[in-house]
Amino acid sequence: MTALLFLPIILLFACVHAQNVIVSGAAWTDTSGNVIQAHGAGILKVGSTFYWFGEDKSHNSALFKAVSCYTSTDLVNWSRQNDALSPVANTMISTNNIVERPKVVFNQKNSEYVMWFHSDSSNYGAAMVGVATAKSPCGPYTYKGSWKPLGADSRDEGLFQDDDAAQTTYLLYASDNNQNFKISRLDANYYNVTSQVSVLSGSTLESPGIVKHNGKYFLIASHTSGWAPNPNKWFSASSLSGPWSSQADIAPSAVRTYFSQNAYDLPLGSNAIYMGDRWRPSLLGSSRYIWYPLDFSSGSPTLVHADVWSVNIQAGTYSVASGTTYEAESGTLGGAARLLSDSSFSAGRSVGYLGNGGTVTLNNVQGNGQAHWIALYYANGDSSWRNVTVSVNGGGTTLVDQPDTGGGHVILSVPIKVTLRNGANSITFGSGQSNYAGDLDKIIVY
Repeated sequence: MTALLFLPIILLFACVHAQNVIVSGAAWTDTSGNVIQAHGAGILKVGSTFYWFGEDKSHNSALFKAVSCYTSTDLVNWSRQNDALSPVANTMISTNNIVERPKVVFNQKNSEYVMWFHSDSSNYGAAMVGVATAKSPCGPYTYKGSWKPLGADSRDEGLFQDDDAAQTTYLLYASDNNQNFKISRLDANYYNVTSQVSVLSGSTLESPGIVKHNGKYFLIASHTSGWAPNPNKWFSASSLSGPWSSQADIAPSAVRTYFSQNAYDLPLGSNAIYMGDRWRPSLLGSSRYIWYPLDFSSGSPTLVHADVWSVNIQAGTYSVASGTTYEAESGTLGGAARLLSDSSFSAGRSVGYLGNGGTVTLNNVQGNGQAHWIALYYANGDSSWRNVTVSVNGGGTTLVDQPDTGGGHVILSVPIKVTLRNGANSITFGSGQSNYAGDLDKIIVY
């Protein structure tokens, strides 16, 4: 999710209030008002409570700080609990090591919670799995050890617990220097793997998750491109042993999974929720969460791009909010800003050269006197992030980050939350900044 910097004071207080919508790309805060630090997510449901485990990157480093644990009953309002796993000196989970993608399952045989994670050296050369156990969901967990499963590499990994009586659980992992993707069965205690059940040779997959839908297994995974995003794929099979179908995109390939990488895929009724990370390697603690509905109505998984959406846990359904669109080219241009023509933009036009003296002001933007989410649709063909200032009714500016979109003809959206007065408002983009912003296509006000 894209960082929202220099938020007005009123918005900082608003973030602490109960939320009822999911807005990918925003800076999500917990019930104490702190930014959620739970990257590489794993989700566990116990009763009516969801537990979100993830990497705490608040120190802006890939090195291990903690596996955090958050709880929620609605997947929107999250409360931070005690850290589930903390560093242990002189082990593979010290502060000099890598602990990533924690996943937790409940072992009914031992009435125990078992955590698996990617365990590595600081240069990613060890390529191991790690295991820890606890008697309660958030633990704290006791570290059991790290090793190479069946003697082979394991980097990005996930777990899948099947719905058979034994709750057979499988390790999903990138192996053999990330060249081959493997699925191996865990033992009855979930402490180790016993046998390999499938391998997708030469697939170069990572960040895996599996959703079982109508008796078929759907593997969701990205390819390997470091911290940079790529088009995440899906594969299907009637058995975890395969054969697996050829890869297909879960979203239009050009948007690179809307600048995200899969972390976890949570079933929701007859569909699922894609839970991904928008990595920002130069500022890892400001990496954001991209959660979208993963719709199976066509029989295969399709990511639903939704700026603002909500989930009904009891019904197992999701609802996408509708908003009002304002085209950037309909605004008043200032300074060096100018209209650009390109078929990739809605209505074929956008406003470019914002910032460095160029501005555009959209007038008669309707509000209701309360806080509104606004999605900014833009293109940024650079290889680095840009940003844009936003000013409402001549007030102070808020800086909104704009990740690279993968090309000047590719459109992404980023959110900002502002208070609009009842009736007409004016919103200015690009004022007071010396750098260039992305080309603005349109905004949608929710």
